Amino acid sequence: MDPARALRDIAFQLERAGEPTYRVRAFRQAAAVVDRLSEDELSSRVGAKTLQALKGIGKATAGVIEDAWHDRTPAYAAKLPESKLPSGGALRTALRGDCHTHSDWSDGGSPIAEMAETARELGHEWIVLTDHSPRLTVARGLSPERLRAQMDEVARVNEQLAPFRLLHGIEVDILDDGALDQTGKLLDRLDFVVASVHSKLRMPAREMTPRMLAAVENPHVRVLGHCTGRLVGGRSRPESQFNSEKVFTACRENGVAVEINSRPDRLDPPMRLLRQAVELGCEFAIDSDAHAPGQLDWQAYGCARAEKAGIGPDRVINTRTADQLSR
Repeated sequence: MDPARALRDIAFQLERAGEPTYRVRAFRQAAAVVDRLSEDELSSRVGAKTLQALKGIGKATAGVIEDAWHDRTPAYAAKLPESKLPSGGALRTALRGDCHTHSDWSDGGSPIAEMAETARELGHEWIVLTDHSPRLTVARGLSPERLRAQMDEVARVNEQLAPFRLLHGIEVDILDDGALDQTGKLLDRLDFVVASVHSKLRMPAREMTPRMLAAVENPHVRVLGHCTGRLVGGRSRPESQFNSEKVFTACRENGVAVEINSRPDRLDPPMRLLRQAVELGCEFAIDSDAHAPGQLDWQAYGCARAEKAGIGPDRVINTRTADQLSR
């Protein structure tokens, strides 16, 4: 059993179950350490029990490495929380990619290449990298300079993983007046733009509606992200108020997909609004909003909700090829 693979498998399961990033990071960091060791050094350290002398390997991760090296199922695996995802049905099978993902360039927990490699392992043909825009400083939003530097990294990953495609996008903040939090020239260079409200979520509907309409009518925008901004579960947050009929109609008329955000703590939009968007003729993007590799599997939640709302593959942009999506 490959010790690095065993560590990453545990990290994936923890991420899938929604465990905190700090807990998961230890396993991914330990896997990176193992990758750098020769087989002889790894064997020597396992035999001498000196793995913990290496920076980045602790008691728990050393135990996983030792178990895997001796071809035993890691004992730590028995402690993993259960995570039972819905199947997602035929719609999940029809998806070719994911339009909304994050890396450690902003507030994600893993490098770009690791996110892309995991997506490929899950059967995706492509994903869109959509790290945050500058104003969201709490999420280490990308300045124009960092966004330009990220373009080079995306090109490197595409060279390594072809024919898998990593599309370069952004989750751009919708500013108070509906403008987008990045220059038009830079947005022109990207493959894809998800626009989301992250601030002043309690703005009155009379102000929020024109704010969202201005963003949806911007020709750069391809997806309206988590439209109500709600959080459900332990850390709840109420829905933003806006004229949903006007906003969804504008989405339809401007070719902007309404995101079905699959994060278990969002599940946005709520079913009544999702059904309204269906009735108004909108297209949809079923996205994980993943901030770690294991969270890419959360698309199943969105697929289950889409099927419940009667949404077929023909109205879901994730069923298209990378070329069709980035036109």
